[in-house]
Amino acid sequence: MRHTPRGGADSGTATADSRLVSIGTVLNLLRDEFPEVTISKIRFLESEGLIEPQRTPSGYRKFSPEDVERLAQVLRMQRDHYLPLKVIREHLDALARGEQAQLPSVGPQRGPEDGPDALSDVAAHTAALVGRAELLAAAEVGEEDLEEWESYGLITPAAEGAYDIEAVQVAKIVAQLGSFGIEPRHLRAMRASAEREAGLVDQVVAPLRRHRNPQTRAHAEARTKELATLTVRLHSALVQTALRVRLH
Repeated sequence: MRHTPRGGADSGTATADSRLVSIGTVLNLLRDEFPEVTISKIRFLESEGLIEPQRTPSGYRKFSPEDVERLAQVLRMQRDHYLPLKVIREHLDALARGEQAQLPSVGPQRGPEDGPDALSDVAAHTAALVGRAELLAAAEVGEEDLEEWESYGLITPAAEGAYDIEAVQVAKIVAQLGSFGIEPRHLRAMRASAEREAGLVDQVVAPLRRHRNPQTRAHAEARTKELATLTVRLHSALVQTALRVRLH
């Protein structure tokens, strides 16, 4: 014979409370998939209305399994699609209401009236823009840090003060280098070198980009990617060689 546990509704509440975890536990649960996530990042996403953890009478945050899963979804969409937080919030809220919402595209949509070169990789790339708050959250830095990076030309806003994917990547790398004591002023030589390399690549592909044939212009974009990859590999190899010489 099965006995009904004592406590009635109170036992159900106790069971629900036992499923709640602290922000430190959330950090450990997410760290395998998101090694760069921090408590400050979780708090920022809460302040932006992406998650709403419960609070104890003492003010401590308590997260349900649903909160943790929603947080993981937010981090995935930031990492994989570079969607603005407002778009992510609206998408998840629609799903929570049971709506069949598709993940918004970050690139321009190509219509049948567009030409064969209407959706180049460059156009799609620059369409994936994030706001200043999203960039600060991704790099986990403050406003003063970003202003300093911009003053050295390491990061430059795109249209209307937004930032593209490369800016987000640069911000993360500059922040990581800063943890080793490498300051933005030390990186000006790298920026100057990158501009010279970009100029060299541009000299090679510029005639192709100006061609009237759309296929030739598309080939220019592919060639640009290929040359950019080669210059990055060469730069890495040269740095490794220089370090090896210094160590010996």
